[in-house]
Amino acid sequence: MTSFRIFKDKVAGGFMFFLTVAALLLVVVMGTGLYLKSASIFEDRSLAELLLSSEWRPLKGEFGFLPFLMGTLWVTAIAIILSFPVALLSAIFLTEYSDARVKKYVFPALDILAGIPSVIYGVWGVILIVPWISETLAMRFVEFSTGYTVLAGGIVLGVMILPLLTSLFIELFSSVPVQLREASMSLGATKWQTVKKTVLRQTFPGILAAVILAISRAFGETIAVLMVCGNLPQIPRSLFDAAYPLPALIANNYGEMLSLPLYEAALMFAALILFVVILLFNIVSRAVLYRIEKKFF
Repeated sequence: MTSFRIFKDKVAGGFMFFLTVAALLLVVVMGTGLYLKSASIFEDRSLAELLLSSEWRPLKGEFGFLPFLMGTLWVTAIAIILSFPVALLSAIFLTEYSDARVKKYVFPALDILAGIPSVIYGVWGVILIVPWISETLAMRFVEFSTGYTVLAGGIVLGVMILPLLTSLFIELFSSVPVQLREASMSLGATKWQTVKKTVLRQTFPGILAAVILAISRAFGETIAVLMVCGNLPQIPRSLFDAAYPLPALIANNYGEMLSLPLYEAALMFAALILFVVILLFNIVSRAVLYRIEKKFF
């Protein structure tokens, strides 16, 4: 009987190891497949030319991805800048200051916001955010704007990732032992000092990891951003310029241009760029988190 239990443990352990290796291999297979599908675009063009050129004329064989990269970075940066302080302060309030009645209504609302399809956020952006930027905000800074801008994309995307960030922060702050808070306050610290010196310091690596997860989520968002950014292949110079993020490029053109092999390879290369950027970003962030945890903890 004992030997049978040992055998079952070994089988279960081997099966879980197989699933883990399969998950890792899936990442390699995805990357390899994208590279093979986009390999033909490298025959006459260097990687630097593709990434640093601003010329996008597919019918003439000119594929410059810099406008799409910059558009993606602009929208993602605006979304994080807008959503991070709101999510952080909301999570601090809900975990440290609010009573049970507030949490009873706020937590389900966050779940509802997180579950709304991205196309609904896009429609909301087209109906409310785009006209507000065009008719109210932009005229204070520029002569004319259609409202379909990187700012509109950043606002919509920021609202989309806000529930995710807030929920992650709430989980982090709730995991801090009550004894740490009580020890801090017993030494004369105020509520805010306890939050700042104890809770935030204790959860700093987790906060950074949550932000990285939100950036990865925002970087690949497609439909909502496609609907409000204007989709012009240009490098944005201000918040009121239109942009064309990489995911929108793929969604708009894939399927229609497959009759042009080089165009298909270019779109696969756009997907490969997204894949590699998010992969490298997560690897670097894990290294940074490891250093932070080693230094402070």
